[in-house]
Amino acid sequence: MTQFVPLDDPTALGLAESALRAGQAIVVPTDTVYGLAALPSATEALYSLKGRPDSVPIAVLVDSLDQASSVVEMAGVAGRLARAFWPGPLTIVRPRLDGEGTLAVRCPDHVFLHLLARRVGPLAVTSANRHGEPTPPEARAAAASLTGDVVLVIDGGPCHGTASTVVDATGPELTIVRAGPITEENIRAAALR
Repeated sequence: MTQFVPLDDPTALGLAESALRAGQAIVVPTDTVYGLAALPSATEALYSLKGRPDSVPIAVLVDSLDQASSVVEMAGVAGRLARAFWPGPLTIVRPRLDGEGTLAVRCPDHVFLHLLARRVGPLAVTSANRHGEPTPPEARAAAASLTGDVVLVIDGGPCHGTASTVVDATGPELTIVRAGPITEENIRAAALR
C-alpha cells in the first residue's frame, strides 16, 4: 500500500531515505514536475513503473556540482553551464567517470531533493508518468499514472513546471536534446563565459 506524506511532515525525509535504501522507488516533487526516484542500483524499478524502454536512459539528480563531479566529468563547458544554471532546470549529459558511456545529471532547485541526495548520494530520477504521457501535476495523480504502486509519495502540492532543458555536452559542440525552460541562446552564452 502506498503511503502519502506531505512534504512539510518532519518524517518525510527519513521515510524517503529509508525507502530508497531498501531499494524502493518513490514519487517526489521537484522544481519542475513530479519525479519517480530510486537509487542508481534500483533503476529497473523505474523502467518497470513507467513502462519505459531500457534504451531510454535515466538521469540522476545531485545536490551540488561537487556531487555531480563524483559521477561524471564536469570540467570545462559542463562546469560553466552548471555554475550558470544550477540549481535549476538544466540537465547536462557528460561522460561517466567509470568510462561506462554517458550520464545526464541535474541539480534541482528543490531543498528536499538536495537534502535527500546529500543523505543517499545521486538519485536516479525520471518524471512520474507512463512513458510518452504527460506528467500529472498532482502527487496522487502522478503516482496513479504509473504501472504499479510505489511505497511512498511525498506530496509537495501541485508541480506545474516544465521538464528541464537537456543539453549534450559530451562532444565539441553542444546539442540540445530536449527544449525546456532554459533557452539554447542562454546555454550557448553561458558556455562561452
